[in-house]
Amino acid sequence: MKQFSHLLVAIVLAGVVTTPVLAEKKSAKLEKGFMALFDGKSTNQWMNARSGKFPAKGWTIEDGCLKCAPKGGGGDIITRGTYEQFDFRFEWKVAKGANSGVKYFIIRERGPLGHEYQVIDDAGYPDGGKHSTASFYDVLAPAKDKPIKPAGEFNTSRIVVKGQTVKHFLNGKVVLTYKLGSDEVKAAVARSKFRKLDVFGVRLAGHILLQDHGGEVWYRNIRIRDLSKK
Repeated sequence: MKQFSHLLVAIVLAGVVTTPVLAEKKSAKLEKGFMALFDGKSTNQWMNARSGKFPAKGWTIEDGCLKCAPKGGGGDIITRGTYEQFDFRFEWKVAKGANSGVKYFIIRERGPLGHEYQVIDDAGYPDGGKHSTASFYDVLAPAKDKPIKPAGEFNTSRIVVKGQTVKHFLNGKVVLTYKLGSDEVKAAVARSKFRKLDVFGVRLAGHILLQDHGGEVWYRNIRIRDLSKK
C-alpha cells in the first residue's frame, strides 16, 4: 500500500510538471514565424535613428523591459531591419503623464516621420481622439470604446500591415482599421501635420521606431513576423 501511495504521488507530480511545458509548446506554436526584436536581455536589434548605434544613455534594460528614462536624452531608437508588411506585437506601460509612440514606415533620410501608433497616458491628455492611445497619430482616431489600461499597468498592442490594410490592436481588440492610399486616408492626411510630405499614407519598406518623447515608458515582449516573405 505504501508503494502504491508513492506511485500516485509521482503521477500527480508528473502531471504538475508537464502541464507548463505543454502550455509553452502551445504558446510557441501560436508564435510560429515570429522573430524577437527584444527578448528582455539584448538590444542588438535596435539603434539610435541618427548614429546607427544603441544609445549610451536614456534607454536601459530593466526587469526584462526596454525602458526609456524620463528626459534621458537617448533619442528615438529604430529596428536595424526594415519591414513593409508585418505583424508587430509588443507590451508597454507608461508613467503618469508620459507620452511615447511606435512608428512604422520610417525612412532614416527623412528622420522620425512615419505612421505612429500612439502610446500615451490617456488620462493625462483628455483631448484624446487622433492623439490618444492606438490612434494613427494626428490622422485617424481609434474606437472610443477601446480597452485601455491606466498608467502603470501593461497593455498589449499589435500593428498588422497586410496588403493595403493596416490594423491597430489594443489588448486583444481591433480598435482601428484603415486602407493605405484610400480616399479616407488621403483626406485625413491632408488635414494633419503630415500634409506637406510627398510620400505619406502609403506602404513603404521602413524601420520601426520607439519614440523618446521625454516620458518614462517601458516596452517588453517585442516581436515581429515579416509578412512580405513568402
